[in-house]
Amino acid sequence: PFGLVQGEDGKKFATRSGDTVRLKDLLDEAVRIAGIDVKERMMEGGEDGEAVVDNEDMDDLPDNIRNVIQCIGIGAVKYADLSMNRESNYKFSYDRMLSLSGNTAPYMLYAYARICGIVRKATGKDDFDVDSTMTWPEPAKDILISHDSELQLIRNLVKLPDVLAEVEQELYPNKLCDYLFETSQIFNKFYEHCSVNQAETPELKASRLSLCTVTAGTIRLLMGLLGIQVVERL
Repeated sequence: PFGLVQGEDGKKFATRSGDTVRLKDLLDEAVRIAGIDVKERMMEGGEDGEAVVDNEDMDDLPDNIRNVIQCIGIGAVKYADLSMNRESNYKFSYDRMLSLSGNTAPYMLYAYARICGIVRKATGKDDFDVDSTMTWPEPAKDILISHDSELQLIRNLVKLPDVLAEVEQELYPNKLCDYLFETSQIFNKFYEHCSVNQAETPELKASRLSLCTVTAGTIRLLMGLLGIQVVERL
């Protein structure tokens, strides 16, 4: 059984004339809204406070930015649908699905890109080359636990095989999304308490880098299973 997709008014989701909304139109609108948000952030500027693009650049964005916008917009629609229990009704909302907070595709995409940035900085490869691809560090010889948040992250990551087996048996993809969101939140607590660059020893730094790498791999794997492409920079 499957639930019903509703508009924000609680009625069956449809166009103003009552027609069925085409998937292409949903995706195009999601990409359009995502594009507005991304370009506004670029206009506000990067870390140095200077605008990344100006008004003249708005209609001629680089290919990498266009790719990011596509990933966010299309990923948001997919994730919003798959994150809901398939037997339950849910209200379709662009604002909710494109939000950077909560259990959404943009939240997960930004979480993944953030981990990529942490690893690049910790490995001295944060060269701002938008065309470069991630180089993940070799696994640490030992995983060291110096804080409870490290232990909690490890406990969460090792649940992945059980989560996959459960989803395969029960066919509820929303459980993948729940696990993704939980993993991201636990990682944030880990990073809040456990600096990678400022780790007390090289061994501890390598251990924490490995936890970052495994977390990123988990997010990348599950987003891929949901049909959503991740991006390494946002």
